[in-house]
Amino acid sequence: MWAEQQARNKTLLEASRYMRDRVESKPLDFHLPIAKQEALVADDVLTLQALEIDSARIALETLASLAEINELDHLGGGLDLIPAFAMTLAVADHEKVTYTFEHAHTSVGHYAVLAAWEYLDRDWVIKTFRRGLDIAGHVSWVPGGTQLNGGRLGVMIPTAVGQALGLKARHGEGAWVICHCGDAGWISGQALNGFNGADLHRAPTTFVMHRNGIQLSGTNRAIMDKDPRPIIESMGIEIIECVSLRDPIGLYAAYREGYQLAQAGRPNLIYPVGEQGRPLADWAEQLGIRKEVEAFATKHGVELDTSVWIPGSLMSYRDLECMLECLFYVNELPGGKGHHDGHMKGRALDDVLANPLLQTTDEQAAALERIRTRARATVVTEARPAPGSENLRVPDEVAAKIDLPEPGKAVSARAGVQAGYAMVAAAHPEKVFIVSCDLDPSTKLEKAKALIPPGNAYEMSIEEQVSAIMANGLAMSSHEPSLNVFSTFAAFFEGIAREGLEMWRYHRNLNGVNEGLNVTFHMSHVGACTGRDHFSGWSLDWITLAMGYLPYLHRFYAPADARSAFIAIRDLAAHYGGHLIGIPRDNLPILTQQDGTTPLWSATDTWTPTTVCRSFPGARKAILAMGAPAYLAAEAAEKLGNVDVVIVNGLPFDDGELDRLLDQYPDGIVTVEDGLIATPEIGLRGFAGLVRTAAYGRTLPLRHIGIVDPRIAPSDGHEETWQHFGITRSAIAQAVQSI
Repeated sequence: MWAEQQARNKTLLEASRYMRDRVESKPLDFHLPIAKQEALVADDVLTLQALEIDSARIALETLASLAEINELDHLGGGLDLIPAFAMTLAVADHEKVTYTFEHAHTSVGHYAVLAAWEYLDRDWVIKTFRRGLDIAGHVSWVPGGTQLNGGRLGVMIPTAVGQALGLKARHGEGAWVICHCGDAGWISGQALNGFNGADLHRAPTTFVMHRNGIQLSGTNRAIMDKDPRPIIESMGIEIIECVSLRDPIGLYAAYREGYQLAQAGRPNLIYPVGEQGRPLADWAEQLGIRKEVEAFATKHGVELDTSVWIPGSLMSYRDLECMLECLFYVNELPGGKGHHDGHMKGRALDDVLANPLLQTTDEQAAALERIRTRARATVVTEARPAPGSENLRVPDEVAAKIDLPEPGKAVSARAGVQAGYAMVAAAHPEKVFIVSCDLDPSTKLEKAKALIPPGNAYEMSIEEQVSAIMANGLAMSSHEPSLNVFSTFAAFFEGIAREGLEMWRYHRNLNGVNEGLNVTFHMSHVGACTGRDHFSGWSLDWITLAMGYLPYLHRFYAPADARSAFIAIRDLAAHYGGHLIGIPRDNLPILTQQDGTTPLWSATDTWTPTTVCRSFPGARKAILAMGAPAYLAAEAAEKLGNVDVVIVNGLPFDDGELDRLLDQYPDGIVTVEDGLIATPEIGLRGFAGLVRTAAYGRTLPLRHIGIVDPRIAPSDGHEETWQHFGITRSAIAQAVQSI
């Protein structure tokens, strides 16, 4: 199945147009230097309006094409996005000034604007949107677009904050991230925590709220009748009010103010208040659509002199009939309909495109033609480095000087963590970034944090979820080598901080691969080793958790002592990509070689997925031990004398390595791990599940030691807790003897 899937992947990639390691574009030469230009000139306004109209026509043609296969999309929000996003694309430079979308379901507007700018081929967008790989149904990375692919509402707000902080640390003055957001996702916990993080660390961010008054199942008034401004302002975000996102002059003035505030360390939100109490007839006259508005209003028994709220961000803007339905909807007038899920099914494209709002004036067309005839520079978009690429290496001569714990005394694996991160931070201080949740003294990031610039360290108190998301944003601020670490207790990764990991499932590289970002998620206090804390700190599912994300990871590390933890830190820093590392809390013996005195690992050792800990001549059985209980396996083997011990330092195995181990020990294998491996209801999981799956079809006896009933446990030290769960020297020895 794996080989067949790789063939299908290859076919899909070859059929795409933009999913490559490197793509060249020749976009229109239209850029507004926000740092220098105080206001728009007439030609800027005309050009922006022409690009907006062209983008709207592309979006409508795209949905008409989609309707041919009886599909729809979020056309209403996509059209609403276009005016403000056109402004954003005009001010972005894709280096110090960039952007993303919190409400990424408006992607048709994103792709349409990029096509109007000629980053993307117009026909390709129209014919392949939501069909194939290139032009996805949510915002995904394409040339000219944002790398921050959209997922759940609210999530991109803290991600944009992390990206902005990374840009600020690298570029200083001029760094700026614009985040377009809807008027629903702002109330999510991730968003509110993200606003708090932006204020706390003075992130150079501007949020642009598309306040159109419509959510999926109803109006804002019906679902969340709250004014966002005082709530967001209370989080430390300055509010910039403008009348409408559809007015280029007023919008640019708001962007200019937002940029200046951001440079002063004052994150802000542009909020279009709209026009309250405006007569329908007056608004219709201004837009040149009086005849159409009159016909629509008459049809539904609404007087033209009715006073209404014209939202500053208007759902289905320029799609005339749908736009009027949305306007009537938010004003609770007859004939109103929501168009969150807008479409072109059953509608004549030519009739829609013929409406007055989709026609350019001669002046607008001429302005756009002047831009199109300008000489164009080639813009190169390159994929992020592949997982495992060169990152932050520390030479052997530096590592050799690090003082690591010696055998004979039990110490926490966290001692190796502290030494490892501090070594990397001392060697590469400008390239190490740390997001903390008031736990650095316990997770042992404190020493490293003191060695990096203050602008590279971000304390977020107990906001674990948003901290993980911010770390992802930090990683997206540059493709250059860096170490981006978020550390907290593993129990919080299993629950609260899970969204940081989930983002890896939908963050696409330019080459089409969804993969983990260049982030280390440091899971401390894994398994039952929680210092007599009982359930409060437990992470019994940590191995299965990590294995679930393994397709997106470069490596998952499960060190068994302080020295192997040091080696793991050095290795993860040396390689680009997503990493998980699980560190037990309690004191563990420093593992030794067969002589019982020489450390099993030295500071300059290369990390490997496995290490032979005990080896006996002619042994045909083995214990595969992962994590903290490895020393129990070694002690059990010494008493038995006929079984090898192989410590599993992490996953994945090298190609063919697990099969070779299974072949090497035909009389049987015992696995040992400090985590949940099974219950009668769910079957086998964790590392035990991996080994049994690999052994499928072999006549190989297997036994597994781990936790099978997590419901009741004592508050004791780790060995007493292990004894309750049956993870003991004698249990391991009995398992070996039973096969």
